[in-house]
Amino acid sequence: MNASPSQPHPAEWTETQDLQPSVERDLPAGRHQFHKEHLMAQIHDDLRTTRSAAAPAVRPRRNPFLRRAVLLPAAAFVLAGAVVAGFALSGGDAGGTVPLATGPALTTQIGAVDAKGAPQLLDRISLAAADVSEPSAHDGQFVYIASKVAATYPRIDGDKTTVVSQELHSRQVWESLDGRDGWLIEKGETGDDGITLAGENPSSSAYDRLAQLPTDPDVLLKQIYRESDAVRDPEVPRDQAAFVAIGDLLNESYPPADLAAALYKAAAKMPGVVAVDDAVDAVGRHGVAIARLNEQDGQRTEWIFDKKTLELLGQRSVVVKHVEGDVFKIGTVTGTSAITQRAFVDEMKQTPGRSS
Repeated sequence: MNASPSQPHPAEWTETQDLQPSVERDLPAGRHQFHKEHLMAQIHDDLRTTRSAAAPAVRPRRNPFLRRAVLLPAAAFVLAGAVVAGFALSGGDAGGTVPLATGPALTTQIGAVDAKGAPQLLDRISLAAADVSEPSAHDGQFVYIASKVAATYPRIDGDKTTVVSQELHSRQVWESLDGRDGWLIEKGETGDDGITLAGENPSSSAYDRLAQLPTDPDVLLKQIYRESDAVRDPEVPRDQAAFVAIGDLLNESYPPADLAAALYKAAAKMPGVVAVDDAVDAVGRHGVAIARLNEQDGQRTEWIFDKKTLELLGQRSVVVKHVEGDVFKIGTVTGTSAITQRAFVDEMKQTPGRSS
């Protein structure tokens, strides 16, 4: 069993197998969840503003690092931009709490961009991803991912808006190989006991589903665009949505080495992807990054890699361009995540090296 803190490992999908579920829907795949997420965001916002009449509200922010695969419909890639900051409200533990962001805004030094260096760096990263001893999964096991995460939000107090960030906190996710069962524990989000992720349909990050993805980079990229288009927020540019979808598959699942390598090669074929000379993950580890700027909101999504081993450390979103009307200043980290452990375990709530 490999409990690598970074390198993703999962699989390939047959070119003939569509990601879409076989059940007919009255809406395209992902749209039910799209509407649900917007509804939950509204409920979450209402809870914030009514929790205490005197308390300032923290507006939920569309943040890529709280947009967890646990909320996604079957066979749909991550919806770039439609995030429920208070996803604990989606069910499970009634004792879940609305996350509070009260600390000073997270900020960072912005790394220099090499617009032409991404293909070469991604080629090296792809080779490193393929050259790993990959653990084998067995029936009945769960994918376990531990991480540290935080996000930044606008805080509204009357007619005054300030920017506040969450305290860096731990997050643990267990997901069955078929994606139909799982558990989430996230400090400040779910309560100490966590919430169930069980559902009728398997999640899009399910290991068994990832094991059928094509590993031809061209075929894989076309499929990613197709599935991303089906659930994409219209406000998010098409290329950015696909880039974020790849990043979430790498960070929020445990792809086999051949699929991880193919995902990096696919990213190298996308427009606007750049290399960044320095980026810092949520726990302070410096690395190089592969990134792409969303021109609509001025935020750059960065996948962060160890400078020597090129293992994936985590990802973050940084404001690098001012957008009129936005309260975030350049250098604000709107979301950050660091993978601390990733492994296959035999039971729900079991951590590597310990029984459940």
